[in-house]
Amino acid sequence: MHDADLQGRLAFIQAAEQLKSVLRCAYTATGRQESTPEHTWRLCLLAMVLQDGLGPLDFERLLKMCVIHDLGEALHGDVPAVSQSADSNKSESERQDLIALMAPLPAQLQSEFLALWDDYDQATSPEARVVKALDKLETIIQHNQGHNPPDFDYAFNLTYGQHYTAANPLLAQLRQLVDAQTQQKLAATTRSSSP
Repeated sequence: MHDADLQGRLAFIQAAEQLKSVLRCAYTATGRQESTPEHTWRLCLLAMVLQDGLGPLDFERLLKMCVIHDLGEALHGDVPAVSQSADSNKSESERQDLIALMAPLPAQLQSEFLALWDDYDQATSPEARVVKALDKLETIIQHNQGHNPPDFDYAFNLTYGQHYTAANPLLAQLRQLVDAQTQQKLAATTRSSSP
């Protein structure tokens, strides 16, 4: 590998560090706001834990997609799921940010990473559809575990990403467990806010 190529890869890794400072609307069990890389890490772990039940998939591709899926947020941050319907340009903005972030990389890596991101964004392949479902599930799991503000909207999570999670029997089964936890959180919140 030539020095210039290696310098470009190093520059990309250094630029990607910005993602470490991107906060999400989820909170940890201790009440600290979650970062996007923390979500990505546990998304990868969730995929690994469920790998043997997901069916015949290209798991390396799936895991790469998990790592790449929120990388574009490094430049302009995360848009919470409850706000995404109001931001019709979210996908294109995040794609452009990813392209800008990848500029120092060799063309073949840029193409590979962008193809992974596009596949995820459009949920084209079976791997992308599973990653979409896992992404939604990890988010809801975090919301159920987190020390959230009193006005947190647990009801939103009961429908969030359902069409993705319903498409895979294992993920539909997991979704039932997660939804039961969400219902418990919703009931507890409703009880505590009643006069």
